[in-house]
Amino acid sequence: MNYKTVLLLCAAWIGLNTAVLAQPLNIVFIMSDDHATNAISAYGSHLTSVFKTPHIDRLAEEGMRMDRTYCVNAICTPSRASILTGQYGHINGVKTLGDAIPPDSINVAELLQKGGYETALIGKWHLKTEPFGFDYWKVGPGQGKYHDPTFAEIGTPYQTRSGGKKVEGYYTDLVTDYALEWLEDRPADKPFALFLHHKAPHGKWEPAKRHEDFLEDVEIPEPASLWEDYSHRSEASRNYGTSISHRLADRRNMIDDVSSDRWPTQQIDMTGLTEKEQTKAAYQKYLKDYLRCVKAVDENVGRVLDYLDEEGLTENTLVVYTSDQGMFLGEHDYFDKRWIFEEAFRMPFIARLPGRIQAGSTTDLLGANIDFAPTLLEAVGLPIPNAMQGESFLKILETGKAPTGWRESVYYRYWMHLRGHHIPGHFGVRTDRYKLIFYYGLGLGATGADKEQTPAGWELYDLKNDPEEVNNVYGQSKYEAVSERLKRELKRLKEQYVDSDEPFPDLQKVIAESWN
Repeated sequence: MNYKTVLLLCAAWIGLNTAVLAQPLNIVFIMSDDHATNAISAYGSHLTSVFKTPHIDRLAEEGMRMDRTYCVNAICTPSRASILTGQYGHINGVKTLGDAIPPDSINVAELLQKGGYETALIGKWHLKTEPFGFDYWKVGPGQGKYHDPTFAEIGTPYQTRSGGKKVEGYYTDLVTDYALEWLEDRPADKPFALFLHHKAPHGKWEPAKRHEDFLEDVEIPEPASLWEDYSHRSEASRNYGTSISHRLADRRNMIDDVSSDRWPTQQIDMTGLTEKEQTKAAYQKYLKDYLRCVKAVDENVGRVLDYLDEEGLTENTLVVYTSDQGMFLGEHDYFDKRWIFEEAFRMPFIARLPGRIQAGSTTDLLGANIDFAPTLLEAVGLPIPNAMQGESFLKILETGKAPTGWRESVYYRYWMHLRGHHIPGHFGVRTDRYKLIFYYGLGLGATGADKEQTPAGWELYDLKNDPEEVNNVYGQSKYEAVSERLKRELKRLKEQYVDSDEPFPDLQKVIAESWN
């Protein structure tokens, strides 16, 4: 090859890439429900030896995997509202499952729409108010059904929990079908922002028929903390939550679930099994049905990536894969989410954009779901409203380096005291190394929260020495200075995010008695 040929090829390459860069950026934002990082093989958990997510992993191989991204309230509706608005629940009005997002809320989809984007929402909405900010939407009311679900579509009446048209098929496959149809039919002269929201792997876990026997003869590895001794915990958290075992016998547990008709697939006969054997059997059943649901999500992520490749859209489309929060998969002997412990608090966040996000990159810089909306807006060159409390981490995605003044902590608050899975109201702070939690044990009039008061208490975890959070070190002399520093940080964050306790005299009293 002579130098003239090389020059011509270089000129052609430069011209092609200049043309690609000149095109407006598209967005495909894929969000599942309750998908724990431990159930994504790119994150390398104890499950990776038996379970793979090759298509989601492909995004990580071709983009960035963020290892410390957190939700500010680990429950579906509030987290989804924070993702859309870039705000905490006490600001956007969505603190619990019972709150509807106000239709005049700031909304990243609406801002993209006003900025010239064709926007679509397909799948799970779960915010009670009729979807807004989308040129097209097709959603499953409420939680939706896995098999033969119903969907409501823009232009038809929207109901929070029911209604819509019944469709034969499997929810995960169907919403991907609808998303690909929308991509095919969208206006070709506008950039697009597609929000593809899966129901899976939210409970109750019903796999696609093709996956009913997946993992059948496989022994799923157990997390070490499945057998955690709770004696290190404070009185405020020790006897709360819902468990895999019968440890918290007066409440819902996975042993009873999988051996009764409450479980949607074939139940387990626990007759004659010891308590430990029952716990192991319940864990295996729960994990297998959960991972079977994840399997379908991963396959359908692959379908979307293949479509982008086939249509020449890959180079100019930011693809994000995330979940509305994490999920306990037996860690701490728990299922569900809501707690500030890592498995629920931590979210997957993987982003790919060829030429701007380095393939195979990772970061352990702290991020939060209130940062998602600002990041999407900056990525496409739109202004970030001052009303958004989050900050863009686009620089992290593109360079791996923190923006000036980047967050060194994440503030968390769970409002739905005791309702659902018997988890007390609490707030806390997570830094690079430590996590400080204050369980205040009050409902504070939040929608759906219980009025019963539970004990107040503190917990502190040294995540460097105790990544599994099984050794509460609050009150130990060697950690006194750390506790005091984190309490000051907690106060600062509450002020920064305008989360005042002044409206709650009962809480102020508890704080006065406990904050020392």
